[in-house]
Amino acid sequence: MTTQSSEAVGEAVGTPVEVSRVVSQPLDDVWAALMAPRGAEALLGEGGALGGKGEHWRASDGSHGVARSFHPLEQIRFSWHADEDAPATLVDLHLAQADDGGTLVTLVHDHLPADADRDALRQHWEDALGRLAAG
Repeated sequence: MTTQSSEAVGEAVGTPVEVSRVVSQPLDDVWAALMAPRGAEALLGEGGALGGKGEHWRASDGSHGVARSFHPLEQIRFSWHADEDAPATLVDLHLAQADDGGTLVTLVHDHLPADADRDALRQHWEDALGRLAAG
């Protein structure tokens, strides 16, 4: 069941966090992994699941959000709240074929509050892409 959301994402403040990694698997395989529980949990945390536009997700660590844009084999954009009290931020995940036959995965976390710990967020997303690549 798809639930529509009127959730507002915060206004962009400062520099977004951007991380990228080339995953050795082909794009089709990386997309399939993201749509499966293990791959979604590698990105979002235990219990997190990615779905179509308007679908809510929640990980066991309290982070949660809503899929805002969904383009198979190309892009997923979702809101991300670090916990129940955190403002909505926006994560944009892009996939592209890499020159070596692997997949370039680029993640941009934007609409962050001024006091966001960008170094911690960068490490969080680098670790998530590492888990996805190891998947």
